[in-house]
Amino acid sequence: MANWSDPRTTSAVPRSAGSAREAAFDAGLRSYMLSIYNYMASGVLLTGIVALLFASSGYAQQVMVTPLRWVIILAPLAFVMVLSFGIQRLQESTAKLLFWLFAVAMGLSLSTLFLVYTGQSIATTFFATAAAFGGLSLWGYTTKRDLSGFGTFLIMGVVGLLIASLINLFLQSSALQMMVSFLGVLLFAGLTAYDTQKLKSLYFQVAGTSFMGKSVIMGALTLYLDFVNMFTFLLQFMGDRR
Repeated sequence: MANWSDPRTTSAVPRSAGSAREAAFDAGLRSYMLSIYNYMASGVLLTGIVALLFASSGYAQQVMVTPLRWVIILAPLAFVMVLSFGIQRLQESTAKLLFWLFAVAMGLSLSTLFLVYTGQSIATTFFATAAAFGGLSLWGYTTKRDLSGFGTFLIMGVVGLLIASLINLFLQSSALQMMVSFLGVLLFAGLTAYDTQKLKSLYFQVAGTSFMGKSVIMGALTLYLDFVNMFTFLLQFMGDRR
């Protein structure tokens, strides 16, 4: 994720002058985080619907054997890059539109999962991921432990994961693929807790500013990516192939 927020943000909470101010601040924080979760969950739902419809229509199987498949595969990355590097210049309404378009593009890209894995195993893995994500995010939100020190390690791990995945495109090693999947689940599980705490901390900086709405979108995008990546890596363990 690009530096739309300071990755060194800590979970330090400023002292409030009175209980009324504290209560208002806590209510604002809960509303902020709830907005992030709502956008994130809605984006995941939209992606799932688009993926299922595109796969069941038969178009996914037809398109994925043509050069157009590269447009579908790379489109989500393009949306992430535009949002990450351009969020400061984008209008809030534009950022929201790009987020929904990104969710649709991801749905088209992930439609191939329905061609590879059974619907039952996809559903089972989805609910397992949702349960794990909910627990990890709740822990990241409530823990008093500062997780900011893990950020660099986790991000470096993701970079290493991408390099290993690219190498395996040529090696086609099942053992390396299983190792990548295992590490992927662990890394994005850690990122779920880390990112949740970082987003909670970020509220102290954006509360009452014009950037707050865009921060919600970027927060939703961050948690969305954590969820979807954890789901796809976990599916390689739990999924039954057709």
